[in-house]
Amino acid sequence: MNLRFAAPWILSALLLVPVFVFAAKKLESRVHSSIRFSNKRLVSGIPESVKIKLRKKLVYLRAFALVLLIIGLARPQSMLEEVRRYVEGIDIVLALDVSGSMRAMDFEIRGRRVDRLEALLYVVRNFIKRRPFDRMGIVAFAGVSYTVCPLTLDHDWLEKNLERVSIGMIEDGTAIGTAIIGSLNRLRGSDAKDRVIILLTDGRNNAGWISPLAAAETARAMGVVVHTIAMGTRGVAPYPFQDRFGNVILRDVEIPIDEELLKKIADKTGGTYFRGDDTAELERIYRKIDELEKTTIEETGYNIYKELFGFFLWPALFLVLLEISLSNTVLRRIPS
Repeated sequence: MNLRFAAPWILSALLLVPVFVFAAKKLESRVHSSIRFSNKRLVSGIPESVKIKLRKKLVYLRAFALVLLIIGLARPQSMLEEVRRYVEGIDIVLALDVSGSMRAMDFEIRGRRVDRLEALLYVVRNFIKRRPFDRMGIVAFAGVSYTVCPLTLDHDWLEKNLERVSIGMIEDGTAIGTAIIGSLNRLRGSDAKDRVIILLTDGRNNAGWISPLAAAETARAMGVVVHTIAMGTRGVAPYPFQDRFGNVILRDVEIPIDEELLKKIADKTGGTYFRGDDTAELERIYRKIDELEKTTIEETGYNIYKELFGFFLWPALFLVLLEISLSNTVLRRIPS
């Protein structure tokens, strides 16, 4: 059993115990009850009784109680288990497509038909919860990019900002290159060992001031990994339209995705390309990225201890009470 003391400095008081015994014996010899005899020879041959001998030893009982008390106050502890915790964390920017095509309703959540953006936000929210030690930021993009939330460890605040992500919040289009550069700007001041962009889109690049591959080159030069995700069913997808009476109807439309471009971006930066056709697959993709992107940045060791002071304090109290009881009953000095 590994034993330690939480307050070892208190043990230095043990050095005073012999002083206490010596002082108690001196006091005992000076202050005592007596019976006067006319001649000392009358009692000189009488041996000390067992009771008298035991009474002289009571000081040691009190001294032993004092030793136990001092040890108890030093808080002895035994180690129950040793725990090793590995804290893993990186800097991640979530680049989310909020273009008009994200209104396509080809995804489901618990059997309920939803549009692509709602499914995406549902999956991303779960992803954030699984990575409490990462700094994360959010960049939304359509025709331009927009920083929804800078890198932060405050994931409650991150999720609050995620609620602001909506279709139509910025001008329409799909500017993949601009989204990458906007995400890199969020990572520029980061000193994390690993920096990652997770870019999700459901369309082709058709806007922006920089080409996606040029932006990918910049990411590679900065040492930033870009994982790319193509979202949406293959072929046609149900898309909401309003008829002339104001009712929402779904019509099948084709929403092309440039998968080759997304693969090249991922390859160029050391990332991985994924295709998510439904909510379950999208969830699996973010879980896969969760497994891929782990870097140990801190190792903390700590021990769990059991307090043992009770094993010393209670016997000390018992000995004190025993000494008081004996000195006032069977070992009482007569006359007192």
